[in-house]
Amino acid sequence: MAIKEELLRKISSKEIIVGVVGLGYVGLPLAVEKAKAGYKTIGFDIQPQKVEMVNKGINYIGDVVDSELKELVERGLLSATCDFSFVKDVDFVAIAVPTPLDEYQQPDISYVRDSTIAVAKYLHKGSMVVLESTTYPGTTEELILPLLEQGSGLKCGEDFYLAFSPERVDPGNLIYQTKNTPKVVGGVGKDATEVIAAMYRNVLQGEIFEASSPKIAEMEKILENTYRNVNIGLINELAILCNKMNINIWEVIEAAKTKPFGFTPFYPGPGLGGHCIPLDPYYLSWKAREYGFHTSMIESSMMINDRMPEYTVERAGKILNRFKKALNGAKILILGVAYKGDIDDYRESPAIRVINEFEKVGSEVEYYDPFVSEYKEHGQIKKGLKELSADLLQKADLVVITTNHTKGIDYNFVQQNAQYIFDTKNAMKNSGNRGNIELL
Repeated sequence: MAIKEELLRKISSKEIIVGVVGLGYVGLPLAVEKAKAGYKTIGFDIQPQKVEMVNKGINYIGDVVDSELKELVERGLLSATCDFSFVKDVDFVAIAVPTPLDEYQQPDISYVRDSTIAVAKYLHKGSMVVLESTTYPGTTEELILPLLEQGSGLKCGEDFYLAFSPERVDPGNLIYQTKNTPKVVGGVGKDATEVIAAMYRNVLQGEIFEASSPKIAEMEKILENTYRNVNIGLINELAILCNKMNINIWEVIEAAKTKPFGFTPFYPGPGLGGHCIPLDPYYLSWKAREYGFHTSMIESSMMINDRMPEYTVERAGKILNRFKKALNGAKILILGVAYKGDIDDYRESPAIRVINEFEKVGSEVEYYDPFVSEYKEHGQIKKGLKELSADLLQKADLVVITTNHTKGIDYNFVQQNAQYIFDTKNAMKNSGNRGNIELL
């Protein structure tokens, strides 16, 4: 029986054993969904702490239900390991590891490369490999494919199937999660696309779109997030202009939203955060240079968004000047370090850059975040305040809201006790008394 027919049969009969490399915000929810669908699933991670927690049924990801994880582990459907030799037992491998930027703002694909090399050693005939990590167009065929063939001695398309299927994780989204978010699959060859798409259809509820190649799938993921980057850059630039013109950009957006067609609202803020939107355009612009092409519009939006933390501090300085206070020595209280509201994820959070910018000019900075009690940056741990008291608010020269949390912060209490508030996220839009509030 040909590899295609055999895999389709095993997928249908739930004989497939699934492996997920990387048990983070993308990998763990994916592993849970695979196991919930009835496929025995093995999670691989280089961090022993994560492996131990999974094997004990202890959840550490917001989008995973604690009880579901525990039940799957107890039933033997989900386990985790640091030992990649278990890849030999796996039929479907999803690689969902970080793709950050290095110190020069260039793609760091070391996690993807190292994971692929580790998988290749134990890859067997009849396997499916899928890269889910966001990356530049060409990664699957130019990097992953040769590494797998060289490391395994197998031939792609004949002995194993390879595809790119970008993750679409939105932490904290109460409507769309891994289970019901539409999925794009672009395989190396039609058979690979068909078989791997069939695997996802047996697990997920969302539509599965079959792209004609990995490059299409890789580029569409970049498009998704660059679209947001460019539009946020536009609205951030307009926010800066509107401030100079004494126009409320937030009300402008609300007015524009009344148009039922041709307009999608985006909002300004102290910068971009998360695991995709601030990073993906850099992957595209880096790859574009290989073709002698400069993504001028994209790079312009990146520059605007990258400068927003500095602009936030500049605006804070102007507010303090009105009270004859300097940034140097000012007591600044930051509200929120998560990159978006009501989650504990602080990856690439602009709030952390805002804190750093304040500290550069000599401000004394403390932060409170009901979701993030501490964060780690460059090996250093910064602890947040345990509670938000009236005394802390009153002693702060300026309170700066950098995350729009809707839970865990009483904004009326903040308004009543703070000397002055710089609200960069319009979190206090429902506050009746706005005498001590300034918007970005």
